Amino acid sequence: MVSVHRAWFRDIVEPMDTLVDPVPPLGALAPEAPSLTAPAAASPLAGPAGGSGGPGGPAIVDGALSQLGAMVERESAFVDQVTTETGKVVIGQTYMIERILIGLLTGGHCLIEGVPGLAKTLTVKTLSQTVHASFQRIQFTPDLLPADITGTTIYNMQTGAFTQKKGPVFANLVLADEINRAPAKVQSALLEAMQERQVTIGDTTHRLPDPFLVLATQNPIEQEGTFPLPEAQLDRFMMLIRVGYPSATEERAMLDRMAAPEIPVAEQVCTIEQIKAARRVVGHVFIDDKVRDYIVHLVQATRDPRGYGLHELAALIEYGASPRATLSLAIAARAHAFLRHRPFVTPDDIKAIALDVLRHRVVITYEAEAEEISSEDVIRRVFEHIPVP
Repeated sequence: MVSVHRAWFRDIVEPMDTLVDPVPPLGALAPEAPSLTAPAAASPLAGPAGGSGGPGGPAIVDGALSQLGAMVERESAFVDQVTTETGKVVIGQTYMIERILIGLLTGGHCLIEGVPGLAKTLTVKTLSQTVHASFQRIQFTPDLLPADITGTTIYNMQTGAFTQKKGPVFANLVLADEINRAPAKVQSALLEAMQERQVTIGDTTHRLPDPFLVLATQNPIEQEGTFPLPEAQLDRFMMLIRVGYPSATEERAMLDRMAAPEIPVAEQVCTIEQIKAARRVVGHVFIDDKVRDYIVHLVQATRDPRGYGLHELAALIEYGASPRATLSLAIAARAHAFLRHRPFVTPDDIKAIALDVLRHRVVITYEAEAEEISSEDVIRRVFEHIPVP
C-alpha cells in the first residue's frame, strides 16, 4: 500500500489552464509600495534605476554586465586552483567541495550529513590549507560544556588576576564534528556564535575572525545518545549537505593513492583577502526580476500549496520554508553562478542548490512519513509545478 501511494504521489500531474498564468509576477499580486529609501549612489555595476541587479536592486545594462563578467572572471580564477589542490588529497566528493565553497563565499554555515569515513573532516581541513585559513575541529560529546567551545576566564595564581582563554571557535573554519552528540546548551552556544559572529567571555565581547564558517556534521544512522537539532536551530544553517558513498572508480583511485609511500598534501593557492574580495563580487552577481519572483514563488508554494494548485501537498507539509530560505536561495545561487565564472543567475542555479537550502526547512507531517514521502520529494514536486521563467 505504501509503494502504491508513493508512486501515485510522484506520478501525479496537476491539470493547468494555459490561458491563466498560475504564478503571476509579484507586482501583480499587490500594489507597489512607495520607495522609502533614497536612490543609491552610482555604481560601475549599475544601470538605470528600477530593475534588479546588485544588492541595491538597480537594473543592469549590457556594458555593466560585461564589466561585471570581467570582474567575476578575474576574482573567481582561484576557484579552479582550490578545486585542483583539494582533488590532490580528496578523491571525488566534488559535490561536497562545491557546497563548502559556496558557504565560504557567502558566509553561510553548512550542516554536513553522512556516515563515517566519507572524508568530511579531511575535506574541510584540506580546503583550509588551500586558502591559508585557521582551522579547528571540535568533537562534540555529551559531557561538553559551552565554555569548552567559546572560552572561559581562568584565575592566574601568580599574578592574582583573571585572564581570558579563547576557545576553539576562534578560527576561520570550525568543524563541529557530530554536533548532535552534545546537549542543547552546547549547541546553543555554538549557534549563538554563528548568528552574532561574536563571543562574550566574562564581561568582554570578542569578534570572531573574518571569514568565519561553521561546518557541522551529524551521523544519520545512529540515534542512541544523540540530541537532534530542533527546527529553529536547523534553520540557521544555510545548507544541509548530504554526502554519499564514492563510486567504485573513485574508491579504487583512493586505494591506490593512499597506499603510496607519500601521501599528497594540498598547497596554499589563495589568501583570505582573495576570499573577501570574491565575496564582494558575489554580492553583485546579477539576478533578474523574473528569477527573483521565481525564488519567492517557490518558497511561498511550500507554505501555501493549495494557493498554487498543489492540493496533494497540503496534507504532507506541516511547516513551509522560512523567509531565511528565500534569502539563502538567492545568495547561494549567486555563489553557484560565480563558481562557474558567470556574472548572472539562471533558474538552473536555483534548481542546483534548492535541495541543499530547503530540505531541512520544509517540515513534513506524520502522514507523509507514514507514506515514506520525504521533504526532498515534496520540494521536487514544487519545482515540477512552478513554471520556470
